[in-house]
Amino acid sequence: MASIRKHGDKWQVRITRRGCAAIAKSFLNKVDAERWGRQAETLLDQGTFIDPAEAKRTTVAEIIERYRLEVTPKKKGATQEHYRLNVIQRSTLSQLALGMARSTDIAKYRDTRIAIVSANTVKNELNTLSAIFEYAKGELGLVANNPVRSVKRPAQPRGRTRRLMPGEEESLFTACRSSRAWYLLHLVTLAIETGARLGELTQLRWENIDLTKAVAHLRDTKNGEDRSIPLSQAAVQSLKTMPRGFNGRLIPASTDSVKETFRSAVKRAELTDFHFHDLRHEAISRFFELGLNAIEVASISGHKTLQMLKRYTHLRAEDLAKKLG
Repeated sequence: MASIRKHGDKWQVRITRRGCAAIAKSFLNKVDAERWGRQAETLLDQGTFIDPAEAKRTTVAEIIERYRLEVTPKKKGATQEHYRLNVIQRSTLSQLALGMARSTDIAKYRDTRIAIVSANTVKNELNTLSAIFEYAKGELGLVANNPVRSVKRPAQPRGRTRRLMPGEEESLFTACRSSRAWYLLHLVTLAIETGARLGELTQLRWENIDLTKAVAHLRDTKNGEDRSIPLSQAAVQSLKTMPRGFNGRLIPASTDSVKETFRSAVKRAELTDFHFHDLRHEAISRFFELGLNAIEVASISGHKTLQMLKRYTHLRAEDLAKKLG
């Protein structure tokens, strides 16, 4: 039961419950105090009461740290989320009291960041912020609303359309052969032949490759599921000529190391604006050009929606013209 008493020129409501910190609030008149006391007790019974005092004492930065310890480690993309949390913590937004953060503050953060990084990066940061406020709301009961929900995300950037032009594949292969990283040529070949992501290829182990059936089993992929992909004759031949070892790993290097090595090869090949991930675009586009349908291509690429698959598919008009006769 809420207790109400006159304190100076105000009426103070105080609610105490066993095992919980006392809740108190002051009002100018007794009627408002009684009304708030009844509402607060009802919300406490429902488990949805938000203590405005605690919400004002707790900063966004403090909730980020709690979220980092309790939620982030359970996520597949924990490493990437740690980076995003660090960025948010360094912003002025993190110094606000949790209960005082408004959608205008989030929009200001968005506008500041969009001038520095890509729209996709900002979108990911806002999604992380939203998850933090949902955590503070649902798990901690510190806020009633998530201010990120009403903030418009940056427009999705157009997907890259870069494919290998005539002569570029040969130049790239020549540069890979001259690389001190003996595995690079094999890795690029597999990327073009399978459409697998770089992370999926660097995590691939020999025990998950069946050269007899020409199938590779990718474990714990980006979308959280395993999938099996077919291996072309070129992919099988490349795998057969690769040395084995390295504790069962196919590629004896980290993803970041491979990216740097690949960038050097691209520079030697004199390719303009070409990234390793563009090999995935190239592979998926070739699958369609070979006559595979959308379901077949999606089963290889791992895309769950036709819209995302379409963003990775760039068919050449001249090839389509040949099909039309």
